[in-house]
Amino acid sequence: MNTDIENIEELFAKEIQEVKDLNELEVLKIKYLGRKGLLANTISQLANLPIEEKRKFGPLINKLKAEISALIDEKYKGFRVSSEKSIDLTKPGSKISLGHKHILAQVEETAKKIFLQLNFSVVDGPEIENEYYNFDALNIPPDHPAREMWDTFWLKSNNQKLTDDKKNFLLRTHTSPMQVRYMESHNPPIQIVVPGRVFRYEATDASHEINFYQLEGLMVSKDINLANFKFIIEEFFKRFFKQEIEFRYRPSYFPFVEPGIELDIKIRGSNKWLEVMGAGMVHNRVFEYAHYNPGEFQGFAFGLGLDRLAMIKYKIPDIRLFYSGDLRFIKQF
Repeated sequence: MNTDIENIEELFAKEIQEVKDLNELEVLKIKYLGRKGLLANTISQLANLPIEEKRKFGPLINKLKAEISALIDEKYKGFRVSSEKSIDLTKPGSKISLGHKHILAQVEETAKKIFLQLNFSVVDGPEIENEYYNFDALNIPPDHPAREMWDTFWLKSNNQKLTDDKKNFLLRTHTSPMQVRYMESHNPPIQIVVPGRVFRYEATDASHEINFYQLEGLMVSKDINLANFKFIIEEFFKRFFKQEIEFRYRPSYFPFVEPGIELDIKIRGSNKWLEVMGAGMVHNRVFEYAHYNPGEFQGFAFGLGLDRLAMIKYKIPDIRLFYSGDLRFIKQF
């Protein structure tokens, strides 16, 4: 028995010097102190010894066990201190990747902020619209050829168009329906912008998507004219692009305004005119649908594409990038 204890002591002293890491130390601990380890096996042999030998060797085994346990603990602490010293506490931490607002959300917020500064209110409207507000109340009756200007997603149920008291449902093709919706429940003077997503049933390419974002504007009072529109819109674009801009107005046609105009801009350093919005004075028929007296009130309306503004400002060549979900693109803004 005495020889066994001495052999265990000598073997442990040698093996603990060869331990290189915490994993090897754990294996060594199990070998000597585990339930089936060398010391446990030696202790089990005491049962077969006379009482005098039990009294002699029992304390020796307990002493050796305590010494082995203490040496293992000391070795463990040494490895831990060494590991902590290898960490450079002055090194900057790894950058945590945080989410942020999409570029289109940023552009929309910028546009809303500018119009709020110009004393406009921001209102919202439904993306699922009915035919009355999307077309009829905007002076585009069923047989009007202008309906072909909007490729529409109609909503159906059981192969029949959904209907209500104001005709069929669809995904709105523009944010203009809010003109009549808002005027029905508010009296002039009115100064609102309506940002939101719109839908067109058309083929996608670098400049066309089946859904995109618009911002509608409406200003109505007793003495509003195109001079008011010109001041507000030019001020908006100057604040949005934060550059010198040239403006060009061209006559155009939209069923819900008369006269209708389109606005082109040329940013400093560019020789190219860029079409950015359609606008005009609100048509008398639209006022009649909203139950306003066209002889008493007048106003202007405009619509611009937020995707288009983002593409111009950040020189983005393809509108489809906004909806690709590609983080390489999104993280640039």
